Amino acid sequence: MAGNSFGKLFRLTTYGESHGPALGGVIDGCPSGIVLDLQFIQAELNRRKPGQSAIVTQRKEPDTVKFHSGIFEGKTTGTSIGFVIENTNQKSQDYTHIKDSYRPSHADYTYDQKYGFRDYRGGGRSSARETACRVVAGAIAKQMLQHIEITAYVSAVGSMALDKPYTDLDLTKVESNIVRCPDQAMASKMESYIKDVRSKGDTVGGVVSCVLKNVPAGLGEPVFDKLHAELGKAMLSINAVKGFEYGSGFHGSTMYGSEHNDAFNTDGTTKTNFSGGIQGGISNGMDIYFNVAFKPVATLIQKYETINSKGEVVQAQGKGRHDPCVVPRAVPIVEAMAALVLADFYLMNKLYR
Repeated sequence: MAGNSFGKLFRLTTYGESHGPALGGVIDGCPSGIVLDLQFIQAELNRRKPGQSAIVTQRKEPDTVKFHSGIFEGKTTGTSIGFVIENTNQKSQDYTHIKDSYRPSHADYTYDQKYGFRDYRGGGRSSARETACRVVAGAIAKQMLQHIEITAYVSAVGSMALDKPYTDLDLTKVESNIVRCPDQAMASKMESYIKDVRSKGDTVGGVVSCVLKNVPAGLGEPVFDKLHAELGKAMLSINAVKGFEYGSGFHGSTMYGSEHNDAFNTDGTTKTNFSGGIQGGISNGMDIYFNVAFKPVATLIQKYETINSKGEVVQAQGKGRHDPCVVPRAVPIVEAMAALVLADFYLMNKLYR
């Protein structure tokens, strides 16, 4: 199986399945001498872990990370950082009913077609549980890039969306509610909506927005390794992501150039920021902001029609513990992937300039 690594210089390789004994990873390329706050890393994992509120999956996992290499006396040594996160609360029997059938819009069918065999327990390698490893690496990358602020938040659940730009929001309020929406009134509505969707055995999607502040000008490489292209790849690699847009995004296609162009101030900043902090694939020093769209979770706790491995039409119904909406737990994952991209380009900038 290819595709288990992300990054060029700051590189993460992950392993493990949702219902295997553990998940883990190896981080290569992290510079030596970085002072690490291990409690911060665990706190980031706690933001992503299951069972943290009434609107997420009730699987109970401590998600405690254990480091096996690359850290000594609280600092990175410059060698590979190896870590493991043990699985402690698997209920594999919840998936035996689908071992011969495919959940619509899930990776069940494509994994079976590609490998001729699949781990049906929670989706195996296709499970979003793999993203715990990304959060560990992202937490280390954040500490390497302490001058950069990376803040993600839930801006939409289903058709319920914030109508304010991030500049009109108090992003310090993101962790003040279980939805992780910085607008408390909207967060309360979203929470009630998610609970209602769950009561019907259904799921709903949403949008996570992210803002990167204090990114220096000059990160990103021309042509194929553009900064926004790598951010897009990072976000689209997250389970359930269906779309990515940065800056003015799709709305920019409706504007005139005279409206869309970001006029310069004399200090090199711009009066507007429709570019989203990136021009020609390279950061320009302005805030980078983007949206990540997540689809509804494929596993439904209601009856549905599908096919089995013999091509026969069968009736099925989801069981077990699943998120009715992934976006509240996806917030730290989006931040982590953004941090990995910035860490990679930060090292490239030092190497090639």
